[in-house]
Formats: sequence, C-alpha cells, structure tokens
Amino acid sequence: MDELVVSTEVYAAPEEVYEFLLDFPGYARYSKYLDDVATIEGDGGPGTRYALRFAWWKITYTAHSRVTGVDPPERIDWEITKDIDAGGCWRVTPRGPDDGSGTDAADSPVCEVALEVQFDPGSASPDTLDLPRLVSFDWVVKKAVPLIRTEAERVVERAVRDLEDSTRDVALDVYVDSERI
Repeated sequence: MDELVVSTEVYAAPEEVYEFLLDFPGYARYSKYLDDVATIEGDGGPGTRYALRFAWWKITYTAHSRVTGVDPPERIDWEITKDIDAGGCWRVTPRGPDDGSGTDAADSPVCEVALEVQFDPGSASPDTLDLPRLVSFDWVVKKAVPLIRTEAERVVERAVRDLEDSTRDVALDVYVDSERI
C-alpha cells in the first residue's frame, strides 16, 4: 500500500473543523479533478455512501466511497468501495503552545488537520475506464498516481483557507511512503 499524509495547523476549534470535514459533498470546491460529490445514502456518519465524479484529461470516472467510522471531533475514516483498494481518514488534533490548551498566544483555537490516504495502484481494475483508442491503462495509472499528492495538498490548503476565512499561505507537512507519488 502506498501512503500519503498531508497535514497543517488550522486556527479553528476542533469541533468546527470536524463538522466542516464531515461535509464530503463540499470537497468538490477544493479539487481540480473532482467535479461532484453526491450523497447516495446517509447523513455523514458511518455507512454514509458517496459517488465522487472525477474528470482528468479525456477520462471521467465515478468512484464510490463509504464512511467507515467517526470519532467526533477527532477522526473521520473512509474507504473506496469499488475498483481499487484505497481508504484513509481525516484527523483533527487539538494543539496549544506548550500547555495542551488547544489555543495559541492570542487565545485562538488551534488544531492540526491531516488527510491520510492509503491506496494500492496495482489493485485498480482496467475494466473501469472507457479509454481512448491506443491509450493503455498502465499509462493512465502512471500519469494519474502522482496527481494524488498535488490534489491532497490542494484540498487541505483550500479547506483550511475556507475554515479560517483567510488567504494566508498554508504551510503543509507532507509524508509520502511511495516512489510513485
């Protein structure tokens, strides 16, 4: 499994961040390639299912995901339910200067938000895409997998800006356990 973790600080209360991240349909506002997220079933809690419509190059694809667990206000777990072995979570961790209070010097709440993604590109099924003639599935995977990192970074950065209602530069910490991304 390949792994990617993108994290940063956000100046908002953990409960506010958690509720914001629970709005999966809102993610389409942050991604270059995610056109739409439709709720198939549920209210955001465990068992909620979504259809995520992606478009890249000459390819469109609808992934299906499911929320597998929640631990308010600290964690939302999800998985892709067809065509590829993938999943991950959003983690929200209160932070403080050094006193564990979860506030900065100006008494603004601070927490760390992290998007964790694990996936196995080798588990992707070539039967899932209607590819143009002479385009191989392996070529598509080779080109698309590196986009996962830039998209994860974009989603976290834009979500933080909306949460804070600001345009500050968001410093991201990125961990990658893969040669492909």
